[in-house]
Amino acid sequence: MTTDRRSRLLAGAALAATLPLGAAAQTELTLWHMEQPPHRVERVQTLLDEFNESHPDIEIRQEPQNWGEVYAKAPAALAAGAGPDLLFAIPDFTPILKGMGALDDVGDFVEELDAEHDFIDAAVEAYSYDDGVWAVPLYNMSMNLWYRPSVLEDAGIDVPETWEDWRSAAEALTTDGTYGMGLPANRQLYTDQTVYSVMTNGGASEIYDEEGSLRFDTPETVGAYAFYDDMLAFSPPDAPSWTWGEAEACFASRACAMILQFSVISTYDTQAEGDPADLGVAAIPSKDGETHNTIAYANAVMLLSRDEEKLEASKTFVRWLLQPENYGRFLNMEPGLFMPVTADGAEADSFWSDPIVETYRDQIETVIENSRNGMLFGFTSGRVFPAIAAISAQNVLAETLQSIAVSGEDPAQAVAAGEARMQDLTD
Repeated sequence: MTTDRRSRLLAGAALAATLPLGAAAQTELTLWHMEQPPHRVERVQTLLDEFNESHPDIEIRQEPQNWGEVYAKAPAALAAGAGPDLLFAIPDFTPILKGMGALDDVGDFVEELDAEHDFIDAAVEAYSYDDGVWAVPLYNMSMNLWYRPSVLEDAGIDVPETWEDWRSAAEALTTDGTYGMGLPANRQLYTDQTVYSVMTNGGASEIYDEEGSLRFDTPETVGAYAFYDDMLAFSPPDAPSWTWGEAEACFASRACAMILQFSVISTYDTQAEGDPADLGVAAIPSKDGETHNTIAYANAVMLLSRDEEKLEASKTFVRWLLQPENYGRFLNMEPGLFMPVTADGAEADSFWSDPIVETYRDQIETVIENSRNGMLFGFTSGRVFPAIAAISAQNVLAETLQSIAVSGEDPAQAVAAGEARMQDLTD
């Protein structure tokens, strides 16, 4: 055997000996999230690629899901031992996985992150109950009223502040080919969100009383549903089947003069005029015009792996993601929709230097201001009622609206039936 051949064989043997060890050392993680639009998936992948490259001992891959299926799919996958290692969550989704024993207390980890980044207290409180913290806050969302200032000015209409103003504006703006207000009536999460946004502005934000008993069936709730049903008269006829995308498309095409949405900035910038001076955002009108509330979600990530190496790798990823140089780019997977839940994230250059954020900075600052009066059903007045998860999973708020808007039921009867349905689900 020649010296060259001996050298090549030895080198090959050395490589064969090291490759299996290297492969075995890599920890593989699966991330489930419900941010399905392609540009959000692309931004998440960009960040995962950067993380994987900078952490060669860890590899994370994403598997986008949808809100219509995940309430059933995630528990089934976890029960079968095939669930994700990390899963994005909203407060009323988390109790479902906690209830099946899939979550461990991450209070110590959240405390570590809080010391470094300073979480908004309300974001942590939404996941803090039963003597534990069950997910790590990641981003905030709040519902707003979107409109074009030029459209309102041409019609001689001020931005509505009261329900009476709002109804009058929607009626005046409903003309041939244009609907004054785009509101959904689908039995789906988006309708839950818009209905509750109206309820919070009509004195019906508390679904439970202080003792934890349901108090959904109140005159204030009935009034909110009756008002919402009135407003549907100024919405497109296909609104009963809408989800978030249809509402944004209606606004972008100018078929809807006003809509309720978390953000329309991306669609307005890419599919409509893209004129920041003619994109208006305001707090949702209230019954009396005094206090303006909205629905708000502190989204979080649940750490699901019970394997110690995977759990530590998951924490390494979350620590990396919340670093300000990464966090702003994560939030801007949908500019104007996802707001920071940390103090250093709220000031991060990576958040404010995004070209879309710079263009629509006034609107984004208004969204952040509106979110200060954010509420979420089952998580109000500093109290958390985990039983709300069953109500949310069945979209009972939207189901009650459908009884009125689609089946023609009287609002008082529909709300009474809605509370009975909630009671059945949570007994």
